[in-house]
Amino acid sequence: MAERILILGGAGFIGSSLAISLKQQHPSWKISCFDNLRRRGSELNLTRFKKSGIEFIHGDIRSPSDLEPGMFNIDTIIDCSAEPSVLAGFSSPQYVLQTNLLGTINVLELARQIDARLLFLSTSRVYPIETLKSINLIESPTRLTIAPEQTISGVSNLGIAEDFPLQSYRSLYGTTKLASEMLIEEYRQAYGIQAIVNRCGVITGPWQMGKVDQGVFVLWLAAHYFEKSLSYIGYGGTGKQVRDLLHIEDLLRLINYQLEHFSELDGDVLNVGGGADNSLSLLETTKICESITGKSIPIKSEVTARQGDIPIYITDSSKIISKTGWKPSINPEQTLRDIYKWIIDYEEFLQPILS
Repeated sequence: MAERILILGGAGFIGSSLAISLKQQHPSWKISCFDNLRRRGSELNLTRFKKSGIEFIHGDIRSPSDLEPGMFNIDTIIDCSAEPSVLAGFSSPQYVLQTNLLGTINVLELARQIDARLLFLSTSRVYPIETLKSINLIESPTRLTIAPEQTISGVSNLGIAEDFPLQSYRSLYGTTKLASEMLIEEYRQAYGIQAIVNRCGVITGPWQMGKVDQGVFVLWLAAHYFEKSLSYIGYGGTGKQVRDLLHIEDLLRLINYQLEHFSELDGDVLNVGGGADNSLSLLETTKICESITGKSIPIKSEVTARQGDIPIYITDSSKIISKTGWKPSINPEQTLRDIYKWIIDYEEFLQPILS
């Protein structure tokens, strides 16, 4: 049977990539993308949708009238809509709360009224900042690493697992996403809605409009390509802070599997990321970007960390790997090379946005 899928935040990086990939893999599926086009660069995806036979709906999840049940005939909602910036929680708290929390309520009401399944993209930022900062670390010449001896549950050499403690603060962004997870569970129990939650780490790849607070690997590669300056911010200004990264194509493979095995995974809350084998420090990222672009740029050092930042985050995806057999297949260097090729192919459109 042909699926009817509504992707919220559909003109964003993950939403648009997912829509186009699903349509290519399942031509008979009806894919609709819903977005307010607030994020710069999202408008570039409208011509891609048209070419792919994907419906675009201009709307805002903050507005219940934009999500009237009678407007939608769908089986599954994939919610990629969010204000994804931790920094935005400090500068624009009302927008973050309305989009990420009230938006979720509106989405759940739509799912309840039309009896749709919900695949929700949450975030690793649900894990508390101070607890993450208290992980025992070892400093090596190019990066920070997780020490073998830990006093906190849910942390190992594999990274952060789903049983990492949730008590304490985590940024407004992280709090709205955790609250959304809790609301989803209540709607599952009260109304029988099928739902899966993916707590995503850093997802990256072509078509991500990278900024300092969201899309750092695209930002880093683009800055090298367009020869703009960068800064190592915090942790001594050495660039040793670490994140794992997951190529968007690896996430798309997982979501495709989840859509086809929804009932088996219903109710799951799953950490999804590249893992320890696909992690980089900013310093290591610089070296790869220099190698790929053949360019070296000035990078300043700022000793003081930004509000809400953490020195290391690596996703332990053991749970989803054991449940599905899925695992990341694209390494960080290939991911950065794919981003480089995309920038070259679309340089005329991307230069005003990424430089």
